[in-house]
Amino acid sequence: MGGFRARVGAGARFVNVLPSPAAFENARWWTDFIPRRWLRNGHLQTLAGNFLPRRLTLPEPEPLLVEVEGPVAGYGPSRVLCHCHWQPREVRSRRLTVVLVHGLEGSSNSQYIVGNTARALAAGLNVVRMNMRSCGGTDDLSPTIYHSGRSGDMGRVVDAIIREQRLEAVALVGYSMGGNLVLRWAGEAGANPPRELKAVVGVSPLMDLAASSAALHRPQNRLYERHFLRSMIARVRRRMTMYPRIYADAALDRIHTMRQFDHHIVARYGGFADADDYYYSVASSHYAGSLRVPTLIVHALDDPFIRMLPQTRAALIGNPHVTFLETQHGGHCAFLAPATETSRDGYWAEKTLLGFLTREDPERAGASAHGS
Repeated sequence: MGGFRARVGAGARFVNVLPSPAAFENARWWTDFIPRRWLRNGHLQTLAGNFLPRRLTLPEPEPLLVEVEGPVAGYGPSRVLCHCHWQPREVRSRRLTVVLVHGLEGSSNSQYIVGNTARALAAGLNVVRMNMRSCGGTDDLSPTIYHSGRSGDMGRVVDAIIREQRLEAVALVGYSMGGNLVLRWAGEAGANPPRELKAVVGVSPLMDLAASSAALHRPQNRLYERHFLRSMIARVRRRMTMYPRIYADAALDRIHTMRQFDHHIVARYGGFADADDYYYSVASSHYAGSLRVPTLIVHALDDPFIRMLPQTRAALIGNPHVTFLETQHGGHCAFLAPATETSRDGYWAEKTLLGFLTREDPERAGASAHGS
């Protein structure tokens, strides 16, 4: 059965929900998004979402190292570091395990990752916070670089935790670049996803890379571009010292834009012909119509630099396995709403995605998530 498309007020423009409009009307996991007072601007939402302090304390995680690529240029293998939070062993394998993947220049300690972790743990879920290659202070673990096409890394992490913990149910949640990774990996599986994969979520997902890279270079977005470039160039400088046989001649003096970084660094050291080849080859938008697991996409129309092309939007809306929430406001990975009795901190996307993940299987969830 196909999904349906509905107008649901100013908060969200299109929703694609299975199996019927009645299911949408009764969906306790979803509420309309109303931006927090004074935050009806995408830039303000984005900046507030990144810099408003949050007082969250997590239990000590169990570290997990996963090898994702063999030795390169005489250096050791590339590994990624995950921080795992497990429910008690007697229920662990039956509980849903949420794998969280950060965005560009983020880490397992990014505040949206920590926020989602706290909610999921309180709801009785297992959580795995995954760092991409070299992120989160792990340059020494990976001579190779991370980029938007490393969906195979996602697969190796999922395989490892399923095997080691005998998990029955896994969900993937990715923010921004992490959204591209999880959607790409699920899309590559097509009609044959792992039986343990129960759901996928992309928040402000970077699905159309070329359009988004161009938007990032617009004058009103140069602040973000400079922020990313400072951090990324500093990372390459570290790698030039740590792995000189690979990066000694990195052309950093030619880099003044994100597109130039993607051309001179990502394409060169990631195995792509140029930036355009990279953008096209790794885009999860190719799989928007072929996702076959329950998928939630949350995207704001006022996101300063993530652009979703019309054909990508149409493919998502037309895919019966996708729930697509597109809000008028929300910025990039922010979605700050007023605090309410049912969402005391106002982090609407976090509450919404947890409700989506726990909507059908209370036993796997372990506890009610809807009041968090």
